[in-house]
Amino acid sequence: MAPLDHGPAAGGADDTPLEQRRNARIGMLLFIIYTACYTAFVLTAAFAPQQMATRPWADINLAIWSGFGLLVLALVLSLVYSWLCRARGVR
Repeated sequence: MAPLDHGPAAGGADDTPLEQRRNARIGMLLFIIYTACYTAFVLTAAFAPQQMATRPWADINLAIWSGFGLLVLALVLSLVYSWLCRARGVR
């Protein structure tokens, strides 16, 4: 069986400080978007539990749907980040 240790990740030849700053800005923006959504979830759960107890679809309460939504949002935002950071030449 082949060894699984492939060594450290090597930076690309075009990883300039400008591109690193761009990627960091993108990451921070997506983090802020997720944090806002998570904050809304927590505040709703804390201050409007009767709202979270409603069962909007398939007899599953809103808290469960919101939790799954946050998981899906995290996955989508990570894919968006990966896609945007791979886009070369777009400044």
